Amino acid sequence: MVSQKEQKTSSVQQLIANSRNHKTKKIVEKAMPTLLFSAAVLSILTTFGIVFTLIFETFEFFKRVSITDFLFGTEWLPFSGKEQLFGIWALIAGTLKVTLIATIVAVPFGIGSAIFLSEYANEKTRRIVKPVLEVLAGVPTIVYGFFALTFVTPLLQELVPSLKLFNALSPGIVVGVMILPMITSLSEDAMSSVPNSMREGALALGATKFEVAIKVVLPAALSGIISSVVLAVSRAIGETMIVSLAGGATPKFNFNVTDSIQTMTAYIVQVSSGDAGYGTTIYYSIYSVGFTLFIFTLAMNLLAQYISKRFREVY
Repeated sequence: MVSQKEQKTSSVQQLIANSRNHKTKKIVEKAMPTLLFSAAVLSILTTFGIVFTLIFETFEFFKRVSITDFLFGTEWLPFSGKEQLFGIWALIAGTLKVTLIATIVAVPFGIGSAIFLSEYANEKTRRIVKPVLEVLAGVPTIVYGFFALTFVTPLLQELVPSLKLFNALSPGIVVGVMILPMITSLSEDAMSSVPNSMREGALALGATKFEVAIKVVLPAALSGIISSVVLAVSRAIGETMIVSLAGGATPKFNFNVTDSIQTMTAYIVQVSSGDAGYGTTIYYSIYSVGFTLFIFTLAMNLLAQYISKRFREVY
């Protein structure tokens, strides 16, 4: 039997321990909002710092180069010995060619894979296939770049003899493979969130499984699917290493996908690697190109948010 004195001693020790734990919890409860607020403020300040730097340096560039020539010019020749030309449309054309090819590759395969995983695959198959697809998202982009240059381009040259070593087609296809897991994963999540009652109702009315997937599940998950596509396209616009290695360094304003190109990100890599000295016009041009790229990606993200809110289905 435990004596009354021992019980009192034990209860006092327990009260002291509880008091200490209570004080620690109070300190943590008071400190956490401050820490979380600091993290949020730091993120916002970092964003403002990046935007301010881009804007400030871009204004410095436009003190030296006409904004009209930049916005409406179609020739980009910053390293020309005679006359430097800074027509951004030559770089935009290369970026859009790669992005368009990547979208054509990724969207059908991505949505098709999402439909299979959501509507046809059993749980065991889904647990195997989905992680394998998502492994593609973890492959370094420089590996994709060498894959495009050393494997995809020679393979395509067998089919298209006029295809140059550096071109838009090869990096476009590989960028499409790179963004495919994003479309598949996000679209499959959107389709899986559609209630089973909608599927069962359609099947009860005599619809086939394919008709349920295309005419019921796909429209119901449309906002999530479109958002995934827009986010993937913005990722393709900002891709760097693949287009730098396999696309070339020849900015041209045309629609030829078999010739060498240069994207906005590839130009930034070229100049940042030491091709221009600090304070020169070429140096400041990378900020103007970066700001243009920032506008593109910002517009794509805002579009994704608008589509998600505009076409969201509530169940």
